[in-house]
Amino acid sequence: MNDLIGRTVVVTGGGKGIGLTIADGFIAAGSRVVLAVHDGASVPRLQQEFLTAAQDVLVAPCDVSDERSVDRFADLVIDRYGTIDAVIANAGIAGPIGPLHEISPAQWRQCIDIDLTGVYLTFRAFIPAMIAARTGSLIAISSVTGKRPLPNRTPYAAAKMGIIGLVRSLALELGPYGIRANTICPGSVDGPRMDAVFAAAAERSGRTVADVRDEHTRPAALGRLVRADEVTDLCLFLAGDTASAITGEDLNVSAGSVMY
Repeated sequence: MNDLIGRTVVVTGGGKGIGLTIADGFIAAGSRVVLAVHDGASVPRLQQEFLTAAQDVLVAPCDVSDERSVDRFADLVIDRYGTIDAVIANAGIAGPIGPLHEISPAQWRQCIDIDLTGVYLTFRAFIPAMIAARTGSLIAISSVTGKRPLPNRTPYAAAKMGIIGLVRSLALELGPYGIRANTICPGSVDGPRMDAVFAAAAERSGRTVADVRDEHTRPAALGRLVRADEVTDLCLFLAGDTASAITGEDLNVSAGSVMY
């Protein structure tokens, strides 16, 4: 990953979970990393934790569902670093669980605004700087739910499927400028977020958490959940020069739960 040394990489949803693991991966690769975090109160703590990193790390607040918040964040980053080499749109929420007719419009809008519109706003804010530099890698974190139905999770499925269409179209728009756009579709990633999803599904269905978890892992070829560092490894690859001919793709990291 020597080609990532000194490059500037933006990660949204970088304060916890997959986003924090992705940020750690790019820091280890020698990149300058900018973390966008939704909880502004966590900025000082995270910035202090990253002071031990050998290279420049910036943590800043950003609500990816709010146009002005995203634009302020992007202006801060571009003013500080100029060229942005990679933007990883990772921020997202699990959304409500239940049949569509029981999901309120407010719940629907929140999930779509963060999981889909957030990707649009994030990429939109950084694309002009990438066009000016005639280089860059845009990476959106979708889900295997972007490729297959997921009952009782309709807002989440709609958003994740929408990301794939957004990114494929962007790849065609931005190819003439040397900018690549790709989607990563993780399977269920082991960690607190999936634990919460399993718990909510178990409570709603009257099953045990162990049964719900097994329902997710059993169909996978490897019979397990995905680790966050496995998603990170694909981010590192897509952001680097070894992926210079890869664009418009939606790549699975699913332990074999989805193969298309």
